[in-house]
Amino acid sequence: MIDLGISKLALIGAVALIVIGPEKLPRVARTVGTLLGKAQRYVNDVKAEVNRSMDLDELRKMKDTVQDAARDVEQSIHTGATDFEKQFSEIGQTGNSELSEPTPSYPEYKHPKKKWRLKQGATPQWYKARNGVRTRALSGAARVARYRPHKIN
Repeated sequence: MIDLGISKLALIGAVALIVIGPEKLPRVARTVGTLLGKAQRYVNDVKAEVNRSMDLDELRKMKDTVQDAARDVEQSIHTGATDFEKQFSEIGQTGNSELSEPTPSYPEYKHPKKKWRLKQGATPQWYKARNGVRTRALSGAARVARYRPHKIN
């Protein structure tokens, strides 16, 4: 950047005051400030665009390397599968029964017998029982019977 010290700025200000005059100097200073701000924003936009394009190029190169690696892996898997198929077909043609294994037997599916229609809260039942929290709704008659004062004989 341009090296502007205090003495150079004072000299530029004095010359501007003499040439432009004290009446027009504030308006000219505002105009120069806005033009410098626009120029600075334009330079920052250009820098950001250049950085974006450089990042985009790097991402394209990375994408190409990943795609090449994926193609290599796919090709190696395909060649391994064809080799396995050849070996399997050779074993099938020779009729070696000693190499064939019996099919594995899996246990029969057993339902977990959960009550999936029953919704449970997050508070455990033992906590509710200990603190006296109601877990069941009472009918009106049951509530009257429960909370009716007992007669003492």
